[in-house]
Amino acid sequence: MFGLGTPEILIIAVVLVLLFGAKKIPDLMKGLGSGVKEFKKAATVEEDEKKQA
Repeated sequence: MFGLGTPEILIIAVVLVLLFGAKKIPDLMKGLGSGVKEFKKAATVEEDEKKQA
């Protein structure tokens, strides 16, 4: 996964907790998830339009 191992992921998680606090992280992840969902949806629509043309 992008060349990240367990130590790197743990360091990133600790930095996120320190920067944003434990209570804000679920909201951040929810926003990130909905952003990825919208991106995939837009990519699928674009692909479907290219197939129809």
